[in-house]
Amino acid sequence: MDKIEKLLRRICEKDRLALKETVKSLFIGEIKGMDIKKIKDTDFFRIKKGKFRIIFHYNKKDIIIDSIKLRNENTYK
Repeated sequence: MDKIEKLLRRICEKDRLALKETVKSLFIGEIKGMDIKKIKDTDFFRIKKGKFRIIFHYNKKDIIIDSIKLRNENTYK
């Protein structure tokens, strides 16, 4: 089981549904209104969703989710 699965099992249902909707919107291209920013000096991007951060990158036309983490001082390292 990977870290994203463990996080999704640990958090409450409300947060889990919100994260799933955000990821779903990202994959189908509905990114208007999302807080997406490029992470400085990398090829990665982040989306803020409440207290969570979704870190991802593009691989040609595909979107690869690298991590979903609770926001803290080590989130972007």
